[in-house]
Amino acid sequence: MKPLSDKTAGFTDSVIRRMTRVSNQYGAVNLSQGFPDFDPPKQLLDALAETAYKGPDRLREIAPHGPHQYALTWGAQNFREALARKHEHFSGMKVDPNKEIVVTCGSTEAMMASMLTVCNPGDKVVVFSPFYENYGADAILSGAQPIYVPLNPPEFNFDANVLEDAMKQDGVKALILCNPSNPCGKVFTLEELQIIADLAIKYDMYVITDEVYEHILYKPNKHIYMATLPGMRERTIICNSLSKTYSITGWRLGYVIAPPEVIDRVKKVHDFLTVGAAAPLMEAVVPGLNFGDDYYIELQNHYTHMKNLFVGGLKNIGLTFTEPQGAYYVMVDISEFGYKDDYEFCVDLAEKVGVGAVPGSSFFREDVNQYIRFHFAKKDDTLNAALERLADIRKILKK
Repeated sequence: MKPLSDKTAGFTDSVIRRMTRVSNQYGAVNLSQGFPDFDPPKQLLDALAETAYKGPDRLREIAPHGPHQYALTWGAQNFREALARKHEHFSGMKVDPNKEIVVTCGSTEAMMASMLTVCNPGDKVVVFSPFYENYGADAILSGAQPIYVPLNPPEFNFDANVLEDAMKQDGVKALILCNPSNPCGKVFTLEELQIIADLAIKYDMYVITDEVYEHILYKPNKHIYMATLPGMRERTIICNSLSKTYSITGWRLGYVIAPPEVIDRVKKVHDFLTVGAAAPLMEAVVPGLNFGDDYYIELQNHYTHMKNLFVGGLKNIGLTFTEPQGAYYVMVDISEFGYKDDYEFCVDLAEKVGVGAVPGSSFFREDVNQYIRFHFAKKDDTLNAALERLADIRKILKK
C-alpha cells in the first residue's frame, strides 16, 4: 500500500480528549477535558424544545416550528444579527452581520478556516507556548510552519525581544493569540496586547485571536479585544465560540469575525469544510445572544466561586499552582513528585488517585514535564469529590 499523508503523521491525537478516555477507564473524576457538568441556561433549553422535543416513546419527535433544513451557509440571519449586537455591546466594535461574520461548527472550525484562509504552504505562524493543542495541528494541516514563543512560567509572561525575533522572520504571516489563555489562564494586559499589535503592524501580519473565554474572567482582570486597538481592525481575525459562555460545548457553534475581504475567503473554506452549522441550534441560542448584562455578571460570579473552591482546595493540600486570571483551568507544578514523564503521572493520577488531568507537555513546545492542567467548570459536588481524592496524592504518588 502507498503511504498515507505526511501531514497526518506530523501530529498525535488530542491528548486532552485521550485523557477523558483514561479518566473514564479508571472511573476518575474527569478534570481533564474542559466541559461543564451543569446545564445551559434554561432559556436556551426552552428554545431548543420549541424546535425538537422528546416524545413519550423516547423517539425524537419533530416539532412543527423548525428550522430543520440547511440555514444559509454562513449562518442564519437572526443569529448573525444577534451576534453582531452582542459583540458591539461588549467590544464597542460595530460589525456588519452580512459582510463580517461567518458561523462555524465550533471555534475549532473557525480557527482551521482562518488558518486556511491566511496561509500558503511554507508560510510561518507565531504561536505562544504553552498553547491549545489544536494550533499546532492547524498549522500543519494548512501547510504552515509554527514558530513558538515561550510564555515563561509561573507568571506566563513573554519577552518582547524574543517575540520580535520570531515575528520578523522571513515568511511569517500571522500570530495566533489565545486570550484568555487555555491552558495557563493568562489574561493579556493592554500593554502586552499593544506590543503584539505594534509588531503586527510593523511586520505586516495578521493576528488570529481565540477569544472563547472572553466572559470568564476573575477580577480585576479585563478582556481587551485586539481588533479594537489602533490599526488592528483590518488585520485581526477573531475566532470565537458560544460553547463556554453558555455551557453548550456539544452544540458546536462558533464564528469568525473579520474584515469583508477576509470573510469572503473564510466563507469559501467553510462552505466546503462543513456547509453550515446546525440550523435548530442556531435558532435555539439566539435568546442567549440577547441576554442582558445580568447574565454575564452572574456568569463571572459563578466561575469565580468554582475557581475559589478548587484552587482554595489545592492550596489547602499544599500543591503549587499558578492562579488563573481567566478561563477555567489551573496549571499545577508536580516537580515534588519525582516523575520524569508527566503523561505517566496523569495516568497514575487517574488510576491510583481517581482524578483526571492533562499532562502539561501536550501544551508546551519546550521540554517541560513538570506541569499538569486541571479544569474546574464543575458542580461543587464534583470539585469536592476531586479534592477529597487529591488530599491523599502525596501518600499515593510521591516517589
